Amino acid sequence: MFRQLIEKAEEQLVKKAPFVLYRKPSSTIVNGGFQNTPEVYHVKTFKEKGFVFAPFNAELPVVLMHLDDHVMAPYVPLLKEEEHKRTECNIEESDKDFHIQLVKKGIAEIKKDAFKKVVLSRKIVVDCTRDPFILFTALLQKYSAAFCYLWYHPKIGMWLGATPEILMRLEGKRLTTMSLAGTKPYVEEQEAQWGAKELEEQELVTEYITTALKDKVDKLVSSKVASIRAGNLWHLRTKLTADIKNESLQSIVKVLHPTPAVCGMPKEVTQSFILKEENYDRLFYTGYLGELNVKQENLRTTRRRNTENRAYKSIKIVSDLYVNLRCMQLIKEKAFVYVGGGITKDSDPEKEWEETVNKSKTMLSILGAT
Repeated sequence: MFRQLIEKAEEQLVKKAPFVLYRKPSSTIVNGGFQNTPEVYHVKTFKEKGFVFAPFNAELPVVLMHLDDHVMAPYVPLLKEEEHKRTECNIEESDKDFHIQLVKKGIAEIKKDAFKKVVLSRKIVVDCTRDPFILFTALLQKYSAAFCYLWYHPKIGMWLGATPEILMRLEGKRLTTMSLAGTKPYVEEQEAQWGAKELEEQELVTEYITTALKDKVDKLVSSKVASIRAGNLWHLRTKLTADIKNESLQSIVKVLHPTPAVCGMPKEVTQSFILKEENYDRLFYTGYLGELNVKQENLRTTRRRNTENRAYKSIKIVSDLYVNLRCMQLIKEKAFVYVGGGITKDSDPEKEWEETVNKSKTMLSILGAT
């Protein structure tokens, strides 16, 4: 069935028709969404239904893919990862110099109290001749705990990625979101050891989200800070749950995106700094993507005394959105890999560069680049 799903997506690509393939974290089911026409649709009220793909710049429109056909198929990871030829990824010294100087600018602005934290990123260009469906399957194989996707629109382009971060999940009135910050390389059989910089960064992100949601939700609960593994990296995560008041989905998304984990604090000032100082356009990197107002069926079985087992089917409307981290854009025979990191007053520019190198390994390993 998985092979048939891939073949259907391949047919869409040949016809230059939009599609998305995706698998939610820790799931064995791959979803395929297929739009019949090549039109570009946009979200206007967040009451629409479909699969959304939003840019980093919150002032730009959110792309909506109509799910004219929605197919699901199980994917079972192989016992052994596929081996493929390794290619060298050359890093220009000028890229390193620019990023270090950019980080220094960010730290200087923080010390002047322009903002508390800013997330700065860069783009890596790598040769890529591998089939995108093979790349997507490699993501499924390697990153079972991430939201993995392959998204294509003939008028916009092709993106794929494996992100560990939820922007938000809304099931009825129940809201789930998270703050994710701090990064450490994963070392076999070793727990992550966090320093003051990472702990402060995580606390800032959690505090911002809590404050932003305070007047829009009831029963807001924050979990304890936990170390979670995402591929070859450790992150700090705090899960937040709440019941929304009489708020629209649009208003919730507006206060959450872009999060401090991908932009900074305060949001407006740091977004302006990023758009001005980074030497490229992030496009959909650090935007968000996922299901918008999609029906979800739950089958429940109850056992009652003196009666047969009875199955009850409940249908819920769910919005499940993820931050577009650990991603790449494919254009002809090139892959554009996007990576970044959070900058605070205690940041070390050289170490921030090394953090982006570590983060880039998620996508570069899929490409066979080192």
